[in-house]
Amino acid sequence: MINGVINIYKEKGYTSADVVARLRGILHQKKIGHTGTLDPEAEGVLPVCLGYATKLVEHLTDKQKEYVCTIRLGVCTDTEDMSGTVTGEREVVCSEDEFTSALMSFLGPYDQVPPMYSALKQNGKRLYELAREGVTVERPARRVEIFDLNIQEISLPRSVFRVRCSKGTYIRSLCRDIGEKLGCGAAMEKLLRSMSGEFTLDTALKLSEVEALAKAGEIEKHVVLVEHFYNDSPAIFVRTEDMKYLRNGNPLPLSYVRESTSARLFRVYDDTDKFRAVYRYDEGKDVLKAETIYSLPD
Repeated sequence: MINGVINIYKEKGYTSADVVARLRGILHQKKIGHTGTLDPEAEGVLPVCLGYATKLVEHLTDKQKEYVCTIRLGVCTDTEDMSGTVTGEREVVCSEDEFTSALMSFLGPYDQVPPMYSALKQNGKRLYELAREGVTVERPARRVEIFDLNIQEISLPRSVFRVRCSKGTYIRSLCRDIGEKLGCGAAMEKLLRSMSGEFTLDTALKLSEVEALAKAGEIEKHVVLVEHFYNDSPAIFVRTEDMKYLRNGNPLPLSYVRESTSARLFRVYDDTDKFRAVYRYDEGKDVLKAETIYSLPD
């Protein structure tokens, strides 16, 4: 089984779940999870966790994302992008300066109402399932943050902009909100995720490339190991006489951290130098205990 994170280039027409299903078939392993849903019509960076690295999913989902978006003013759809049914059209009378001002007004934190066509749940049911049944429900606004906005092209009623944002931000809904601010409506026409945390387009692999690399036995060269994501944490190499603690996921002797008490997380390796876990130093209880066990030694 492969353990680590692979940077996938999700192509148009695939859901994020489709990517996971295809990878299960290509890599012949079941334990696989993606780190943030991309709409079927969107494309770009989708980090995927393999094997025990699936424990990293929440950690990686929290990272900042960057997108290149094409917005189309003057049209509204039920999905907030151009794949949906048009629900309204208006004349676009704003100037380029007015559009720029409206776009830039969303810099910083703001409360965003998520779209009905989304995977969020309400009363145990996905919003998109309700939407397909013709049901619209109130959705509470969620605090998101736009860290950076940069216009790449502008030729109204269309514009292309780059946006860097927090987790949970719907770019479709950002387009909707820009259109509402301008009074003409808007929908997302095209979306490319260019960054997710440290993963970028230049290292992203299409599924066909993954399949070819797997057949050639070279796919593991493109997998980022779990310990890489804890490089800022000091390493602990467990002595043979203390392996009984690690083997059971028990607290480790504090002698391992006395010289590094300013740190809170530690990469833990067994007596063969194999990465096994992340431990946390709890100063209040003066104990070094398991935070996440990735693989216990036999």
